[in-house]
Amino acid sequence: MTTTSAPNQATPPNRSRRIISITLAVIAALVVAFFVFANLYSDWLWFAQLGFTTVLTTQWIARAVMFVVGFLAMAVPVWGVIQLAYRLRPVYARLSSQLDRYQEVVEPLRRLAMWGIPIFFGFFAGFAASAQWETTWLWFNGVATSVTDPQFGLDTGFYLFGMPFYAAVLGFASAVVLVCLLLTGVVSYLYGSVRVGQRELRISKAARIQLAVLAGVYLLLQGASLWLDRFRTLVEPSERITGPGYVGANAVIPGQTILAIAAVIVALAFFVTAFIGRWRYPLIGTALLVVSAIVVGAAIPWAVKTFQVTPNQLNLESQYYQRNLDGTKAAYGIDDIQKEDFEATTTAQAGQLRNDAESTAQLRIMDPAIIGPTVRQLEQYRAYYQFNTPLDVDRYTINGQTQDTVVSLRELNIGQLGDAASWQNTALVYTHGYGMVAAAGNERTADGDPVFLEQAIPGTGFLTDLNYEPRVYFGEQSPPYSIVGGPEGADPIELDYPIGADGGSETRTTFQGDGGPSVGNVFNRLIYALKFQSEQILFSDYLNADSQILYDRNPKERVQKLAPYLTLDSDPYPTVVDGRIKWVIDGYTTSANYPYSTSVSLSRAIADSNNPQPTYALDDINYIRNSVKATVDAYDGSVSLYAWDDQDPLLKAWQNIYPTTVKPWTDMSADLMSHVRYPTDLMKVQRSMLGVYHVDDARSFFQQDNRWTTPNDPQDPAAFQPPYYLTMKMPNQDDPSYSMFTSFIPASQGGQARNVLTGYLAVDSNAGSQQGTKREDYGKLRMLVIDSSTTVPGPGQVQNTFDSDTSVSSQINILKQGQSQVLNGNLLTLPVGGGLLYVQPVFVQSSGGTQLPQLRRVLVAFGNKIAFENTLSEALDSLFGGDSGANTGDETVTPSDQGDGSGGGGTTSPTVPAGDYAAALNEARDALQARAGGPDQRRPRGVRHAGRPPHGSRAASARPRDAGPGRNRDHQPDPVALGHARGLTALTGAGAPLSRGAGAAVCPATPLSVQDTPFGAAR
Repeated sequence: MTTTSAPNQATPPNRSRRIISITLAVIAALVVAFFVFANLYSDWLWFAQLGFTTVLTTQWIARAVMFVVGFLAMAVPVWGVIQLAYRLRPVYARLSSQLDRYQEVVEPLRRLAMWGIPIFFGFFAGFAASAQWETTWLWFNGVATSVTDPQFGLDTGFYLFGMPFYAAVLGFASAVVLVCLLLTGVVSYLYGSVRVGQRELRISKAARIQLAVLAGVYLLLQGASLWLDRFRTLVEPSERITGPGYVGANAVIPGQTILAIAAVIVALAFFVTAFIGRWRYPLIGTALLVVSAIVVGAAIPWAVKTFQVTPNQLNLESQYYQRNLDGTKAAYGIDDIQKEDFEATTTAQAGQLRNDAESTAQLRIMDPAIIGPTVRQLEQYRAYYQFNTPLDVDRYTINGQTQDTVVSLRELNIGQLGDAASWQNTALVYTHGYGMVAAAGNERTADGDPVFLEQAIPGTGFLTDLNYEPRVYFGEQSPPYSIVGGPEGADPIELDYPIGADGGSETRTTFQGDGGPSVGNVFNRLIYALKFQSEQILFSDYLNADSQILYDRNPKERVQKLAPYLTLDSDPYPTVVDGRIKWVIDGYTTSANYPYSTSVSLSRAIADSNNPQPTYALDDINYIRNSVKATVDAYDGSVSLYAWDDQDPLLKAWQNIYPTTVKPWTDMSADLMSHVRYPTDLMKVQRSMLGVYHVDDARSFFQQDNRWTTPNDPQDPAAFQPPYYLTMKMPNQDDPSYSMFTSFIPASQGGQARNVLTGYLAVDSNAGSQQGTKREDYGKLRMLVIDSSTTVPGPGQVQNTFDSDTSVSSQINILKQGQSQVLNGNLLTLPVGGGLLYVQPVFVQSSGGTQLPQLRRVLVAFGNKIAFENTLSEALDSLFGGDSGANTGDETVTPSDQGDGSGGGGTTSPTVPAGDYAAALNEARDALQARAGGPDQRRPRGVRHAGRPPHGSRAASARPRDAGPGRNRDHQPDPVALGHARGLTALTGAGAPLSRGAGAAVCPATPLSVQDTPFGAAR
């Protein structure tokens, strides 16, 4: 008997593919899960290192809870109505052939659909609910404000915290019921509970009850929503104001009340239909509800407005306009503004500024938006350093005196490393910037450069004398990440600065702080290698047990992650506090739900020539407070949040949500208090509202015959002029204070505004210098309402006068000769001498190649008079009768480019040029004639080179032997000086006699008032 063994049975191909597919799916899921975990874990490490883990855990828990609530609130009702509609289907229903085909398709997928559809809708609802976690938590942690609205008498906390939550709940519930109603209809139709045919609609009793109850619940929700809409009218814009006017209070709100009650009645009719089976009454009720909505919601308000309000608008609307005035002023913090009628003096007399000498002493002639290239050329040292532009402004106490300064940090610019930009260099070697540069805002050198109070590498100046920490690991331009730290005694690998001891080329250092999460173990290195997609983090031998990784280093980004509820100011600024460089960032709490407050676009309000229009998640706001001041340490990145406005209800609510994250402002050190200031963006928002809301009574608001606007920047007519910080004294102040100011001109339609001043606003920005004590006047808004009978030129008109004045334009043209470019600085406005003084520094730089803006002239204006001189001191003296009485920061400076004449903007009698000036002009003209080929095409007798005076002349004897007019120190023709001379020759004509007075312009026919032009001092 022969037996044979059965062949081995191979695994079926389908089973093999299934195993492989499942394995790949599991691997893919694990990879995705690990990436998600790596992202969450790296976030945890970052927040833990800063001591703000409660912020992260609160967000995680809140989002998870809201997702679960949203998922269940949608999925459970949807699952329930599907199950109910299916189980209560008629068993022996006669279906059409089309429905039979539908059931054949649906039936194999029925079990999957009955579970999959609720899960599908549940996930969408869960994600939508999780996005509303802040609204829910604010409602749960909201506080009372003790301020009530004028319409319903409710606490404004209801509008800030309660109303947004109730609106979200009603919207979510309505969506759930609507989905349930639609799915009930679909399932009932598929399984015969609802049949359509032969001009009739047949609904089974079970389906009728289910549909009618759902419809009734939906109408109840709509009734509640209409009731809530009554309160929402207080934060919605109407025709002229935000909030209900006469029509809103007497027609719209009562109409919404009627509609809400009607919706409840119709809902009850649907509930009755569920049991008695008569659809006529709820359907008639629904139709009547729609008609009522049209009549009550549109027709009646139109009739009231047309026949009652329009003919008597001021009489009927006055109380509502006043509500809007009061609500808007309270919401924007402009209700305590101190206004003063100001009759501006427009005549300038000698000694007029003597009483304002302290204000003029700090007038800033170094424009932080212009001198950035100068600071870079003088203080950059290496290409891998950079300074932010525009520079920041601050003030310090030096030798017992407050000094306004222009400051900036020397930060890294690894984009300039070129071929040296390896991973090791960008991540391990070039890790930080070095030092702060500070210049006096009111001073200049003889060459027109800034006077540095702190400079150089290593640093020299008053800050270095305080032994401050100059290293900048956290700044606005820091690299994406750096890995720092090492064991004690190890050789440092970080470049500290490019100067070494004993003639060395560099100094190295090792980070000694606690600035970032540890990457001292393999697991953390793997996590961050994945986060930054850089395998070098995992495999580099330079990392050690003490290594830290620094990232998210921009000060604004750090604060935003730790306080996501804040809207941050667009202008963080660095300052040296208690021996450390600190970034100071102002944070705002905002809302769009303050009753009777007009909204404003935050992005448009703060956009100006220094700040392009940003974007915000909540742009249209009608409430703002500077509730938090934050600091970021530039060395270790530590963040401190201080509750600056601890009475703000929004901040109180957020403190309940994130306990222990915000410190009381009394913890701020005295040194820090002396450097905080009134925030720029808040001032911009307030001035935007004050254009309309500077009036106090409803009649003025109704007439709007005195609307103001912010003037455009004369240097950028497409953008608003920014507010400026200055140490100044308002007419009603006893002493100067660090302040911020802006001005107003009349508003108009179509851009045809008169550019004359109508108002001047200053806010006291000095918080004091004592810990635990705010200076009483900090944040005080002071407004000068300029008398309409006095015409005070606005910034645009003053700039136009500067540009069109023949004496000024002549000198500007001379400054532009050759490869020179003239830059007009910020046009500052100062209330001094009983009027308003304008000051504008004028800089000159090369139009190509290396650019080094240097201060060359100062323009000033008072009333209708202007002056254009080498220094501010000279310009003020020229403007005010030879002796202004003012103190300035440049009064002891003799500019190196100043000629022998006094210059000046006043017109004087022409005189014949003499001495050095005449010799310079004559030789320049002769040189140009020789170069152009004069009548005899020969060099003038006694002149060795074009542009050099004959030996023995006054011009020759008055100058050093190594330099002459039109020459540099190497006795070569100076192209800049020749360019100036060429400009003069063009003005005078060939061989025309030149005339000059005290700054008189040169012209063959009409003498113009200009300033002496420095030929021999051109660099």
